[in-house]
Amino acid sequence: MTNFLFPILGYILGSLPFSIWVTRFVKGVDVRDAGSGHATTTNTIRQAGFGWGALVFILDIAKGFLPTLLAMKFSGNVWVIALTASFAVIGHCWPLFANFRGGMGLATAGGAFLAVNPLAFLVCIALLILLVLVIRHSARASVFAGILAAPVLWILHIRDVAFWVAAGAGLVIAVRFLIDWNRKYRELWLDREKSSG
Repeated sequence: MTNFLFPILGYILGSLPFSIWVTRFVKGVDVRDAGSGHATTTNTIRQAGFGWGALVFILDIAKGFLPTLLAMKFSGNVWVIALTASFAVIGHCWPLFANFRGGMGLATAGGAFLAVNPLAFLVCIALLILLVLVIRHSARASVFAGILAAPVLWILHIRDVAFWVAAGAGLVIAVRFLIDWNRKYRELWLDREKSSG
């Protein structure tokens, strides 16, 4: 029964909307009112500055790292760890404390990977960067990264709990980024719209 508490903890910690709280505290605005309309580090930087954005990024990583680490230490069951990581990402994307309108989950998923296997974290970051370079659209690259993360880890013989974290959290990220499938990004030089003329 105790094992079910870890995914619940993951969702609750994931639901802490730091980007919303920080921008509201610093600027008195809702971070979701600008840019992509999501509660992300990028929008925090846009509205509150780089320093505050960096703080939000670290806190969002911690939301995935802490519950996953606790599940590893006090449970040790692979499915509990993977569910805890996935529910932390779900909480970040659809937060209980922000009307279920949150961020995109990459930083929180990264924190979960850091807790279980830093090498898997590096592999998934490299996969995402490669896909962004090839596809030249961040949301679509993130969808494919979420789908391909677990198979890539398997091919590279990283088949510990990180594989199952990639399967669960990767699926959440893939679903989440579908909302931006047709979005034209403006904050990234790589896939920014070319100006006419």
